[in-house]
Parts: sequence; C-alpha cells; structure tokens
Amino acid sequence: MKETIEQDTVASVHYTGTFVDGEVFDSSEGRDPLVFLVGHGQMISGFEQEILGASVGEKREFTLTPDRAYGERDEDAVQQIEKSQFPEDMDLQVGMVVGAHSDQGPIQFTIKEINEDIVTADFNHQMAGMTLRFNVEVIEVRPASEEELAHGHAHGPGGHHH
Repeated sequence: MKETIEQDTVASVHYTGTFVDGEVFDSSEGRDPLVFLVGHGQMISGFEQEILGASVGEKREFTLTPDRAYGERDEDAVQQIEKSQFPEDMDLQVGMVVGAHSDQGPIQFTIKEINEDIVTADFNHQMAGMTLRFNVEVIEVRPASEEELAHGHAHGPGGHHH
C-alpha cells in the first residue's frame, strides 16, 4: 500500500520556498526534512491543501496567493508604541523583529520606524501580502500515533519534546 499524505498522517518533506522573484526565503536543503502532522493547523492552509494526496517520492510545485498563505496585510496592525514600553537596554533597530507577550500569548512585530519617543510596530506577519512558491518532495508518510493526534503535532524520533 502506497502511503499518501492525508488528514492525520505525519508527513516528512523536503521543501524550498521562494518569493515570486525567485529569492529563497526558506528551505530544508542540507537539513533534516520538515515533519508535520497533516490537518492540524501546523502549516499554512494552502501548503497542506496542495500537498494532500501526494505519495512518497512525489514532487510538487505550487504557488500560494496571500489568502492561502499568511493573509493580506492589515494596515490596522501597524501601531505606534511609546519607546518607554521597551526595556531601556534594548538596542532598537528598524527592521528588527521583536517578540512580545500579549493577552493572546506570544506575538511578534517588526519595527518599521523609530522617532524620538515613538516606535512604529508592524504586527502583520512578515510574509503577509506576499505570493509564495513552494517546491516540495515527499520523503516519508506514516499514520499519526494516538499521542500525536491528542497533542495536535508530530513527535520527532525518540518521543516528544515539549
């Protein structure tokens, strides 16, 4: 029986993600394959939809528009934060990605501008509004264990590491 990627399987894939201009933004080249539990929100939705039904050894290439990747940019997600909100010893730089804690858990934002007392923070995902291309090769597919399904993600070799 040939294993194919479907809901509740654990897929191992090698992939390269590029922007439309061909610039690589992420790749598993020279690293271990990416392992994920299918259908549990670990990957962007379009990636999962495009890889469903692929079998071991199969290669797929697809392009995801922002609505199937990280969403469109939301200008309301650009906010001004008083510099006094940041730790004093923090060396703030434009373009820097800062992690913070919110009521909804950890969030990240990119510093767009720094004026005297005000920092302009962009809470959009860094790839929001971008069309992404992926080349994916399926390395391995196996049924997920009950423990993996309960936890909602794949466990690596030697059990899980939380």
